[in-house]
Amino acid sequence: LLAPTEMSSPSLKTAAYVLIGVGALTMLMGFLGCLGAVNEIRCLLGLYFTCLMVILITQVAAGLVIYFQKETLKEELSHIVGNLIENYDPLNDDERNLQDAWDYVQIQIACCGWTGAKDWEKNEILINQSMTEYPCSCSNSSKDFQVDSGFCKLDVPVNGTATYADWPVHEQGCMDGVEKWLKDNLGVILGVCTGVAVVELLGMILSISLCKNIHSEDYTKVPKS
Repeated sequence: LLAPTEMSSPSLKTAAYVLIGVGALTMLMGFLGCLGAVNEIRCLLGLYFTCLMVILITQVAAGLVIYFQKETLKEELSHIVGNLIENYDPLNDDERNLQDAWDYVQIQIACCGWTGAKDWEKNEILINQSMTEYPCSCSNSSKDFQVDSGFCKLDVPVNGTATYADWPVHEQGCMDGVEKWLKDNLGVILGVCTGVAVVELLGMILSISLCKNIHSEDYTKVPKS
């Protein structure tokens, strides 16, 4: 079985921690923003502005890291997926969630393996079965559409053995499939990112405006000597 450290990488761990931190900060930010606006508390509105600015800077930094480190991330993902495929076992409940997630990716993108179906020839169970079984989530056959995980048997194995070329599976590897999906949906992704950034900038502008209004009201309330 795979050790937990084999299924992770420093970059992915860092990205996960950043997302967790941003999520927690967003929840805190929303609470402080509402509290500051309702009660007209300048320090909370200032903190709200600071949180928004930190989140925006973090998002820009994360985008730059992904862009400039994409080859490194691709290599790390290749290593992780390679280990997952090699040790894939439908009876292993300890890795069930991870294996189901990979099956889902192969079904949704209509792909097989990381670079192609040949990657599955390294799986220990399939080797022991003389490659007469294949991953159901890779199948392009209509009879397997109801099966979304585990291994399916070949109808007519040739001489009791087979290769990945005999499997009724998708030829496209998931690496190419993911890249193609990103390219096809690049406009939508950029639009969503831009929309989020605009909303955050508006929130920053509104928080500054409220702070100035509260300051002006406090100044006018000060009795003149």
